[in-house]
Amino acid sequence: MEHRILGRTAREVSVVGLGTWQLGGDWGEVDEVAALDVLDAAAERGVTFFDTADVYGDGRSEQRIASWRRANPSWSGTVATKMIRRAPVPSLRYASLDAFRDWTDRSRRNLGVDTLDLVQLHCPSDDVFASDGVFDDLDVLVEEGAIAAYGVSVETCEQALSAIARPHVASVQIILNAFRQKPLERVLPAAVEAGVGIIARVPLASGLLSGRYTAETTFAADDHRSYNRDGSAFDVGETFAGVDFATGVEAAAEFSALARGIGVEPAAAALAWVIRQPGVTTVIPGARSEAQARGNAAAADVGPLTAEFLDGVRAIYDERIRPQVHDRW
Repeated sequence: MEHRILGRTAREVSVVGLGTWQLGGDWGEVDEVAALDVLDAAAERGVTFFDTADVYGDGRSEQRIASWRRANPSWSGTVATKMIRRAPVPSLRYASLDAFRDWTDRSRRNLGVDTLDLVQLHCPSDDVFASDGVFDDLDVLVEEGAIAAYGVSVETCEQALSAIARPHVASVQIILNAFRQKPLERVLPAAVEAGVGIIARVPLASGLLSGRYTAETTFAADDHRSYNRDGSAFDVGETFAGVDFATGVEAAAEFSALARGIGVEPAAAALAWVIRQPGVTTVIPGARSEAQARGNAAAADVGPLTAEFLDGVRAIYDERIRPQVHDRW
């Protein structure tokens, strides 16, 4: 597995990481044994970066990672978590140093560590990114040893650019996939110039780019792909990358045909497309089974993507997806 330096942290992380939202909740039930099996499978394939958050299953995801690490003390990877979405509203009103201490203390207990490797502000409102005091407080947490480094997770490209301009922001986590290409224009070049890491999330557009869904596919009631299609629970861009499901299924079928035309499974091709974008440090697909975790990790072994494939991906985006998403985030 190829490794890259994660921005200003100086840590090496695998180019394919593991997103663990689904190990906590909001993707249907994943029991304890299955969750630990997913972590096993990812680590066995060379994954050295796990991404979690304090609100994934109200801490369940963090706790499962801690349980797995106790059973696998030789794993020396990086665990990134997030904070601020435990607040009633993730806004500047709740972004105090005391709140940051409370949330990081809780995550340290959940993860069983003294110092958190990386803490990311979890998609807060614009006023948080504009506040000098917020980033001063994060510097205090580093000085106190509660966190080793900090970054941000964002909804919009403008938020990403604002964070990249901050001198101690180590990384930016942003939605980037074949159906969400706007970050290629300004965010990734700015991150490269500043030495900030890019963590690409939702790389399969909530599973659309796996090519497994049809117009008749349904999801469990407790799966955000059922209850958040209108954005009523959180930003709609987090569900299917903001693409209307019917449009996404049709576009994904075209993407799948392109991928299989070069002899690559669609999910692996989608992840490989992200990995090869200049400026990307790591991509964090989720997995609900061992097979999915192994298949995701295999994307790191995909060879060069052909010009025909890349042109086809761009055409699908421009013709089908761009009108729905490009100017929204």
